[in-house]
Order: sequence, then structure tokens, then C-alpha cells
Amino acid sequence: MTMPSFGERLRAAMNTHGPLCVGIDPHRELLEAWGLPFDLGGVERFTRTCVEAFGGAVACVKPQSAFFEVFGSRGVAVLERALRDLRHAGTLTILDAKRGDIGSTMAAYAQAFLGNDSPAPADAVTVSPYLGYGALRPAIDLAHATGRGVFVLALTSNPEGRSVQHARAGDGRSVAQTILDGAAADNAAARDAGRLGSVGLVVGATVGTAVADLGLDLRSTAAPLLAPGLGAQGASAADVRRVFAGALDQVLPTTSRGVLAAGPSVGALRAAARIEAAALASLLGSG
Repeated sequence: MTMPSFGERLRAAMNTHGPLCVGIDPHRELLEAWGLPFDLGGVERFTRTCVEAFGGAVACVKPQSAFFEVFGSRGVAVLERALRDLRHAGTLTILDAKRGDIGSTMAAYAQAFLGNDSPAPADAVTVSPYLGYGALRPAIDLAHATGRGVFVLALTSNPEGRSVQHARAGDGRSVAQTILDGAAADNAAARDAGRLGSVGLVVGATVGTAVADLGLDLRSTAAPLLAPGLGAQGASAADVRRVFAGALDQVLPTTSRGVLAAGPSVGALRAAARIEAAALASLLGSG
């Protein structure tokens, strides 16, 4: 039996739980707000609490790899356990690692995060296309082969991104447009079948009028659109609706501090996530 694609599994999860991806970002300020020490033990307790709260309760969970890597191999072990436990709970994971390289190195990153022989593969991983979209081919091909996905940085929420993403390539297209074109080509079969593709795009909810200004057609990519920037970064749910007009059913808003501030109670975290997911489903017309 063929495993459903990542896009199909993500669509089913969004239909069941609402369009929300909750981040697990164990940085110092959050741990201290929960009364936890900023050390390996604190990170482990924080992470296990999040897994208990969100496993089986939200469409997707996005651990930020950097906050675990700070603690070396022991921190990575905490991350790997979280990925395994969320998989056992039936919850999709997007590992926020933003890797990007060339050739055999990119292939090794792909195997580390998406390979069936990885100690704890995620359902999808974020990748950076700024060595050229084609350099991502090992990760995209492996994702397709294993039923997993990638999310390619396209229009990020940081202001510095404009100098690269809005720049024009030699053929007159914006760099962002070249990334959308690559994702659209890789998602063509899913689009033709009326499904969500497995090559997603990261488009910040705080990009304002950039999508319209650059003439980008997000709908045509059939890409799931991971939308950071809600809450602490300044974007409201209404901003999501404006930025992604025409492709609202493809949007997966992501938030971390806005939900994690409800901790350390497992029940309060789960309730906060469900309230946020229901509000987004209503606003985006998906519930």
C-alpha cells in the first residue's frame, strides 16, 4: 500500500484539527517564564510538556532545531525523542532547521532529517534555496520518495530578507518568483489532481503587500504555505487573511510564544492551541 504524500496527510490534519502549527522553541525567556532553569533538564521538561499538550491535539508541531543544538548531542537527543513521541501520537512534525547546501552535503542533510534510516525523521523540514532552488533537489526527491515534505524559504518575515527575495534575476523575475516557480513545478502532479503538494513555501504573515507587489500567485503553486509571524512577531490573524488572499485554504499559520505563554500547564497549553486553531479556521474559511 502506497503511503499518502505529506501534502495529503497535512490536508487531513488541518481538516481535523484546524490550520495551526505550534512551535516548540525552548529559549531562555520562555523557560524562565515557566519557572524552569535554562539547562538541559529545563529544556527536556519544557519539551515533554509541549509534546504531551500538543500530541494528538493540533495539525502540526514545529520544533526549532537551534534551541536544542545549543546543548550539543544531549539536546539533539531531546529533540529526537520529541519527534518520535509526536509521531507516535499521530501528530505531524516540521523540523525548523533551514538547511541549504550543494551536492553530497545537501543529500546528507536530506538523509539526516527525512531518510527512513534517520534516528528520528521529521515529516517535513525547512530548507533554504539561496544556493539555488536546484541545489535542494536531493531533499525534494527524498521527501517525495519517503512520503515526507519540505518547506522552502520564499518570503520570510525578517526585514533583511527583502534585499534578496525581492531582487530581480537576469530574466526579470524576482528571486521569490523563481522559488515559487520551482515549487509549482514540483507540485504539478498534486495540483493537477486537486491536492496539496508536498513542497511547501515559507511566507511570513508580516510581509505586508509584498505578495501583491511582486505579482506572486501563491494559489498556482499548490504549496502548503507555512506562515510565521503571528503573535509576538506582530502579525494578526487578519494579516494572514490579507497576505494570503486567494490561497487561504493552503495556509498553515505557525505560532509559538502566543500559545506557549499559556504554560506550563498541559491543559492550559492544549486549550490555548485549540482556541487559536478554531479562530484561524473560522477566519480562513476552513472550519
